[in-house]
Amino acid sequence: MILRFGSLLLILYGLGFALFGVTLGKPAAAGAGRTDGIVVITGGPGRIEHGVAMLGQGKGKRMLVAGADPSVTKADLVRRLGGNRKLLQCCVDLGSESVDTRSNAEETKRWLERKRFNSLRLVTSDWHMRRARYEFRRVLGDDFVIVPDAVRSEPGFATLFGEYNKYLLRRIAVWLDI
Repeated sequence: MILRFGSLLLILYGLGFALFGVTLGKPAAAGAGRTDGIVVITGGPGRIEHGVAMLGQGKGKRMLVAGADPSVTKADLVRRLGGNRKLLQCCVDLGSESVDTRSNAEETKRWLERKRFNSLRLVTSDWHMRRARYEFRRVLGDDFVIVPDAVRSEPGFATLFGEYNKYLLRRIAVWLDI
């Protein structure tokens, strides 16, 4: 009986992982309108560039780079990204208070409250979007509009496996209230 139950759990885990791998986050639909803010979670290639492109297209009023290294400045961004210096100087905020996805959401909530924003475009990698949306929805509640805008990537097995386990563990931790 215990062996059957364990086998069933293992099969469900495997099916869940397969589903997780084939339903990665997608870029926002072309018709997804403007949001008050754009929030980019650092840590993956193309995220900041995509956020700046969305800001340049008028998809948000301001952009927060959540989880930025405290030593990074706007001048560093201008050097790295080139492009519209005025846009980066006026409309991009660097947040260095967060170190993980949960604290990214908490840092973002404080930023949204300071700016009196009610909606955000959430930019992160496709493989990270599910957990990021979960954390942001949990911290922000249902009053904030969240438009997910995933940056496509080519995650390897180890990345997907690790992220799936982080997502499951976080859901379990919240369920157990720990």
